[in-house]
Amino acid sequence: MHETHDPSSHGQEQLSDLIKDIKFAMFTTRKRDGGHLHSRPMTTQNKHIDDNALWFFMSRSGDAVAEFDGDDQVNVSYADPDADTYVSVSGIAEVVEDPMKKQALWTPAAQAWFKGGVDDPDLALVRVRIEHADWWDVKENKLVQLYKQAEAALTGKTPVMGEHGRVRPH
Repeated sequence: MHETHDPSSHGQEQLSDLIKDIKFAMFTTRKRDGGHLHSRPMTTQNKHIDDNALWFFMSRSGDAVAEFDGDDQVNVSYADPDADTYVSVSGIAEVVEDPMKKQALWTPAAQAWFKGGVDDPDLALVRVRIEHADWWDVKENKLVQLYKQAEAALTGKTPVMGEHGRVRPH
C-alpha cells in the first residue's frame, strides 16, 4: 500500500470521507478489573471532523463511561469491507457537559436509546480527541486485487494495493 502522513485539515477531511457512511464503530476501552480490552459498537454522532474529535452519545451508567473515567486512552475502529476501507483512531475520551453541542448532534435515532431526549439525565456526550489515526483504503476492484496478489505470489514481492495513511493532528 502507498503510505501518506497528513497532519493538516486535509487529513481530517479525508478521515471524515472514509468514516461518514460507516454506521457503527467499535469503541474500545480498558477494563479496570484485569486490564483487558473491551469493545462495543457505537454510533459516531459527527459525520464531519472539523475539531480533531469524534463525538458519541453514551449512557452515563454504562461500562464504557466508567472504564475510560479511570483510563482515558481509547480506540475507535471502523470497517467497511464492501468498500475495502478500514480506519483505526486512538484518542483521549472524556464526558463533555455542553448542552448546545448535544442539541447540535441529536438525531431521531438517539431518541431510541435515550427516552428523555436530549435532556435525559443518563445521556453523556463523549468526545474522543484524536491523537492518531491510521486508515487503509483499497481503490482497486476485486479482480485487480486478485491479479496483484497472484503476481506477488509469483514474484515474491509484496502487492501494492490502495493507500495507507496516518493523521496526527497535534
